[in-house]
Amino acid sequence: MNAKTSPAARLSVAPMMDWTDSACRVFHRALSRRALLYTEMVTSAALVRGGAVHLLRHAPCEHPVALQLGGSDPDELAQAARLGAEAGFDEINLNVGCPSDRVQSGCFGAVLMRSPGLVADCVAAMRAAVAVPVTVKCRIGVDDQDPEAVLPDFLERMRAAGAAHVIVHARKAWLQGLSPKENRDVPPLDYDLVRRMRAAFPDLPLSINGGVGTLDAVERLLAEGFDGVMVGRAAYHRPFDILGQADARIWGEDRVASREGAVRAMLPHIERHLAEGGRLHQVTRHMLGLFAGRPGARRWRQILSEGASRRGAGPDLLEAALAQVAPEPVPASATRAAV
Repeated sequence: MNAKTSPAARLSVAPMMDWTDSACRVFHRALSRRALLYTEMVTSAALVRGGAVHLLRHAPCEHPVALQLGGSDPDELAQAARLGAEAGFDEINLNVGCPSDRVQSGCFGAVLMRSPGLVADCVAAMRAAVAVPVTVKCRIGVDDQDPEAVLPDFLERMRAAGAAHVIVHARKAWLQGLSPKENRDVPPLDYDLVRRMRAAFPDLPLSINGGVGTLDAVERLLAEGFDGVMVGRAAYHRPFDILGQADARIWGEDRVASREGAVRAMLPHIERHLAEGGRLHQVTRHMLGLFAGRPGARRWRQILSEGASRRGAGPDLLEAALAQVAPEPVPASATRAAV
């Protein structure tokens, strides 16, 4: 791993709009102490012009945690980055990958792949404003661009601008003719191109993102020489499969999380959230996939989905849902040792 790369970046959970809010990150942290977590994208305009500093709130337990910004004005992004650093974020990330119409209309996200010079100016301005690492999440290209030509030029500019790390989503973004949902699977991923960029830019830390669905796949990509792997939907829908063994397998720690332990760890957070006027479903919606693959997982999801939105729902609902799930299987090695 490149010496400039944070160890936490070996495995990160992608920033996902409407999903990776603070409650989600607290839950993911209950499964992994080491993985790098990201906020949802926050626009620089919301922070600087709108004064929406509440978007920077996060719990101390979330660290290491990165703030992802969206924007295209270097001065404004520099101010937003400064606010993020002052709020305590460990990294400031610039979004150059989101293809949604909302992002395009604001002239940021994946559309910025067409303006690599502007992106470099933004990164340089952010770098000058903060002491924490400034990173970039990008695509391999957009629309009719040739990724073979576009991506090397883009990475060269990011390196020159002082980006500490670049996360490459290995799929081209289609800004016209495909919905963001369709763009999740079309066009195909091009891991080979990103592999060639890893070899072409040995001094620029690179992570790969897109289509990674298992911890086995994370380990294979790290073994190939990538500085990090970013996982998106799989980490959200099957959080234990990605994060539960990550500390042991990715960082070599003597720790494997348990699903039940993660639920128990969330109870104090839930009680604080309810005491502050929040609703249970705002937290438990992120926990529905925790028991994926375990007998009783369907009842767990059903009880939380149907009950957590009801007025007065509290921690006792999680206890009721947990009672429907089969106990964690005892490993065969542990059974033999006990005989």
